[in-house]
Amino acid sequence: MGFVMKKYLKQIGQIDLMKSINPQDIEPYLTEGSCAVTQYGKDNIVHFVGDICSKLEIILSGRVVIERIDESGSLMTIAEFFVGDVLGGNLMFSKNPYYPMTVTAKESTLIFAINKDLLFSLFSNNPDFFRSYLEYVSDNTAILGERIKHYVNRTIREGIISYLDYEHKKQNSNIIRLNMTKKALAERIGVQRTSLSRELAKMRDDGLIEFDTVSITLLNKFFE
Repeated sequence: MGFVMKKYLKQIGQIDLMKSINPQDIEPYLTEGSCAVTQYGKDNIVHFVGDICSKLEIILSGRVVIERIDESGSLMTIAEFFVGDVLGGNLMFSKNPYYPMTVTAKESTLIFAINKDLLFSLFSNNPDFFRSYLEYVSDNTAILGERIKHYVNRTIREGIISYLDYEHKKQNSNIIRLNMTKKALAERIGVQRTSLSRELAKMRDDGLIEFDTVSITLLNKFFE
């Protein structure tokens, strides 16, 4: 077995969903092609709108996002997926199994894909895997649905406040150190950079925050 194959099998074995399957049992399927590991470069498209979903895809490394075009023609980030997350978990069994939005790799990303026939075989031969799959899909379908609805319907200010609340708890400080550019923050919130800057200025005028190029300070009024 080659070094690359061993590396892939090790990564597959570390994914929670796959822990009920011996990675060595996956090796023959990788060799004959009913499952595969694919590398996507930064900003590569994983799926276009309308692509058919015919396989289960698990992120082994990297990060992908669901994006949509808004009314002004700008690209908006709707949801993010990280290591261990699954694409196409229940979509592939839908009567309309087509990706409704673009899926893009936002950094170098490795994806393990299992085709539908092999997935059925794994379900039949490994009840523990089938149970894990059903639990994952059940938990995450509702979460993703709420996340997409939240991103699509919320205002720019609501998106900024959600991010700042999260970072306030994470950093345990009213001074939020920005670990990304304003452009990256705008993408995370799902707005254009100019819209983000405009809303931050309004929030400053409203006495909620102060900010500079590296931080955003939460004022007392922010918590009222």
